[in-house]
Amino acid sequence: MEPPQNPGRFKNPHSRWLRDVKRHLRQADPILGLLTLEQIDRTVLDRLTQARLSTGVAPATINRLLAVIRGILNTARKDWDWLDSVPVVRLLPEPKCRVRWLTHEEADRLLAELPGHLAAMARFTLATGLREHNVIELEWNQIDLDAHRAWIHVDQAKGWRRAIAVPLNATAMAVVWEQQDRHPTRVLVYEGNPVTRANNHAWRKALQRAGIENFRWHDLRHTWASWHVQAGTPLNVLQELGGWATLEMVLRYAHLGADHLAEHAERIAKSRVIRTNSGTATKNALPEIAARR
Repeated sequence: MEPPQNPGRFKNPHSRWLRDVKRHLRQADPILGLLTLEQIDRTVLDRLTQARLSTGVAPATINRLLAVIRGILNTARKDWDWLDSVPVVRLLPEPKCRVRWLTHEEADRLLAELPGHLAAMARFTLATGLREHNVIELEWNQIDLDAHRAWIHVDQAKGWRRAIAVPLNATAMAVVWEQQDRHPTRVLVYEGNPVTRANNHAWRKALQRAGIENFRWHDLRHTWASWHVQAGTPLNVLQELGGWATLEMVLRYAHLGADHLAEHAERIAKSRVIRTNSGTATKNALPEIAARR
């Protein structure tokens, strides 16, 4: 029996989403490879989870695999009527990690150490916040030079079920203009050829030369978001700019933009006239601190 044709992500056999699904399923093949869908139950899934944990794989990576399997099982039940029920898929708790971002000075230092093609990609990422695969796979037919806008197709948009419009600021446009006539299809290339990965050996060497530690390519996206919050961009606007499906994903940056809270904090401060040790009258909201000086 052939599965029904799905007009969504299954339609494009070359989509990154489908490649990720295949990669995850290859990891599950030693446990699930000889089983039918009906034989995949909670015990099997728990065995798969423990097998992946024993190899040192991070909980977040295992959860992505489990989410793929859950999606397949749910599709088999709801859309294809192949299953009467599906097991509950229990995800692993993921440790909360801090947001790693660069100051403008650190970013300038890193850009100076990167080879030209990676520097262009990093500048474009810092200007748009796009994920690595969206940058290296960006094509000219996704850019409107007159409108200063790019589009991320639905099969390229992580977590979204629609295409994402990406406004291109002056920095991003400068990068785009520099890339013209280098490749007929791809925007950002290396010596006229498409790039397959930005987080590579040259990237890691540049980080060492710049004296920057514990920093991944994806942290450029965190840097872009952090700069936005520090510049006063509202979180709901940042969510739309960054293509996050939920506001919860954006709240990790909220603490970087607390300036708007200062006015409210001052509302309970009491202004008093006090005398310092020298006997001079001083108006201060914190008399205890002033008196000790």
